[in-house]
Amino acid sequence: MIRNVLTIAGSDPSGGAGIQADLKTFAANGTYGMAALTALTAQNTQGVSAVEWVPSAFVAAQIKAVFDDVRVDAVKIGMIATAEIARVIADALAVHRDIPIVLDPVMVAKGGASLLAEDAITALRDALLPLATLVTPNLPEAAQLLGRDEATDRAAMADQVRALADLGPAAVLVKGGHLAQPDSPDVLFAQGQLHWFDAPRRPGKNTHGTGCTLSSAIAAQLAQGADIATAVDVAKRYVTGAIGAADALSVGRGHGPVHHFHTLWKD
Repeated sequence: MIRNVLTIAGSDPSGGAGIQADLKTFAANGTYGMAALTALTAQNTQGVSAVEWVPSAFVAAQIKAVFDDVRVDAVKIGMIATAEIARVIADALAVHRDIPIVLDPVMVAKGGASLLAEDAITALRDALLPLATLVTPNLPEAAQLLGRDEATDRAAMADQVRALADLGPAAVLVKGGHLAQPDSPDVLFAQGQLHWFDAPRRPGKNTHGTGCTLSSAIAAQLAQGADIATAVDVAKRYVTGAIGAADALSVGRGHGPVHHFHTLWKD
């Protein structure tokens, strides 16, 4: 049986991040993708120039429409934009605690533009983190959620992943892509245990949407019955391959997208 995965996130018209990346990732990982929009962005590989938030009631209506008709096997939450949207998502998913929920706390675009209103950070922390099966912040996001300085080594990453787990999610994956070192380590804290996932840092600028892609790949794996550690391992290897194959694409003049279909398309 093909599993169904819902993304609740913003749109990227250039196709590299947001729901566009999520839907590609779901398909590449063998699942059927659905999407509820939280925001419209005007962006491309060079940055974000404008954001329009979807009214919270309409976000709730989209989610309800999906659940009223379709079996949902996992949910990925990305850009939430506002505190109101965070709360309606939490309300909509509170009755679906039996399915995996992967929360990617999107706060800042790769080009530096803020994608999350200030008052939404508290709502995300208080309303959505406790619902999450897994939360997947990068180092700046982890620091912002905790009100701490950004981790600069593995010891600080391990400390922050445990502190985030204290906020209520079942498991936390802190991504180490911002570390200034040759490799790119991620650390998972699940069921009281630390698990490290290492990968070589790939040279190149085509890394737009890697966070969206990783969290969506994890959600797809969880929907298909994988445990959290296995889902993270498979997803990280998928993203590493997608980054490595990104030069096969010719999209934009800035931070280009990863190659979501690198295992399926032939040159």
